[in-house]
Amino acid sequence: MSILTERDRAAVRKEFEKLTGPVKLVVFSQELLAGDLCRQNEALVREVAELSDKITVEILNLALDRERAAKYGVDQVPAIVVEGADADDGIRFYGIPSGYEFSNLIDSIVVVSTGEPALSEETLSALRTLAADVDIKVFSTPT
Repeated sequence: MSILTERDRAAVRKEFEKLTGPVKLVVFSQELLAGDLCRQNEALVREVAELSDKITVEILNLALDRERAAKYGVDQVPAIVVEGADADDGIRFYGIPSGYEFSNLIDSIVVVSTGEPALSEETLSALRTLAADVDIKVFSTPT
């Protein structure tokens, strides 16, 4: 059974026309911790990846693939790492990116693929003045 409607698929395909480079979606799951959520997350990611030949998916188990999880800083499931060809930009999704979060997943795939964030020159200029890296965490809930 599909998670995305045909209308959703068409809209995502249109967004994916912007993709210029490869993107790998690394999914961390674990049946014992969050079986249903992990299966839904994997299914969603696979459906998204089917919409572009520039997207690949790698499914890892949090308990069995501890070194990879540590490399990505992932310590909970379900999790998605959005990784470009050149490097890991630090984009993570925890939980299933559905509802409003789905568009953020699609946007992050496009940004990682193109390497061009949709930021104004003023914002980019301000970011260049930061003395150290900044870790930004955004929490959302459907309620």
